[in-house]
Amino acid sequence: MKKILAVATVFGFAVAITASAGDAKENWEKTCIKCHGAEGKGDTKIGQKLGIKDLSDAKVQATFTDEQAFKALKEGLNDSEGKTRMKPAEGLTDDELKALVQHVRTLKK
Repeated sequence: MKKILAVATVFGFAVAITASAGDAKENWEKTCIKCHGAEGKGDTKIGQKLGIKDLSDAKVQATFTDEQAFKALKEGLNDSEGKTRMKPAEGLTDDELKALVQHVRTLKK
């Protein structure tokens, strides 16, 4: 009985992690892709206009922590003049934002 419970628990965690990864990709596609592009390169028209950095570049990813990325997603980003550079990712829970940060980390080449 204990083995069955242990296996069921592990399976449940695996399903939750897989679902979270799927949700993160889906949220990336809904929320981020229009500016950052499918691969995070910022190679869309909007991304090029805004000068978005290439999130697939390991050097770019090394310039920010997961906490900074989470805060940027939750609160948005402004430039030095207070002009909005990135809107907050609205309608997402903290867990979904954390999963989105982890998705960004998978873009690194």
